[in-house]
Amino acid sequence: MILSIESSCDDSAIAITEIETKKLVFHKKISQEVEHSIYGGVVPELAARLHAEALPKILEQVKPYYKDLKAVAVTSSPGLAVTLVEGVTMAKAIAIALNLPIIGVNHLIGHIYSLFIEKETVFPLTVLLVSGGHTQVMEVKSLHEITTVAKSMDDSFGESFDKVAKMMGLGYPGGPLIQKLAQDGDRLKYNFTVPLHQSPQIAFSYSGLKNAVRLAVEEAGDNKELYRDIAASFEHIATKHITMKLKKYFKSHPPKRLAIVGGASANLYLRGQIQEILKPYGAELLLSELQYCSDNAAMIGRVAVELFQERSFIKIADLDILPKSSL
Repeated sequence: MILSIESSCDDSAIAITEIETKKLVFHKKISQEVEHSIYGGVVPELAARLHAEALPKILEQVKPYYKDLKAVAVTSSPGLAVTLVEGVTMAKAIAIALNLPIIGVNHLIGHIYSLFIEKETVFPLTVLLVSGGHTQVMEVKSLHEITTVAKSMDDSFGESFDKVAKMMGLGYPGGPLIQKLAQDGDRLKYNFTVPLHQSPQIAFSYSGLKNAVRLAVEEAGDNKELYRDIAASFEHIATKHITMKLKKYFKSHPPKRLAIVGGASANLYLRGQIQEILKPYGAELLLSELQYCSDNAAMIGRVAVELFQERSFIKIADLDILPKSSL
């Protein structure tokens, strides 16, 4: 079995994955949402301290599996430097204590493999990654053949939801809160401009939309009833931005199989709209189970199974964090 650790942001998670069957034997995650909600977003130093408390507690529960471990895997990139260190330090300690090889995993590849927890891989596929830190489209042929074809020029899809929720004083994380508020709102009430709608470039940008929403919130003032319409209009345009760029990309690269991964892939409106634009192509839509959309150690363990079979180990002294690495 492989023990995997995830601490790239504000979720402390450990998983145990059986190598031969890919079965998820153990998985536990401790969220920090409550602690960060009062600040309207993640506070890195606080997140690091909470990881230092939570990870050892989870580790205690997996000690019965120590005798069956063949490797330790850990998210080493990308993420918050102070939180990545917590997981990597623990992984190194376990590897030394149990004399096990260590595997470093890219968090973004982990999200791709969240599709395949307890399953076999299905490639090639086009992947839309939407999270708090990333919005990008990738062509994935295999674990080692991943090409990024579009990404955000500034804010990410998930980050924009968090910031809009903060503007409205809703709390953190913003994705579920905006989604819930938008359900009863008028999606056409506010005619926000679709970002980059006149640009031939296949890329994403949310800074302008975020600013337009800020002005709408300020204009609404104490009229909280308008927040539902603002949330609905924002969600509509934020999603339309993605679908318009995907349609443009599909003209030259017709999809056969598209996957949506990352924490923001749990957004039901986004899922529905993308399902619609895939219909003319008869393309298959792949989605992670909702419990594996956000950061988790199960996806890290699933990548680690592939890397273990390749014997892609790293010397403990050479394993370092790469906070800003990408694909």
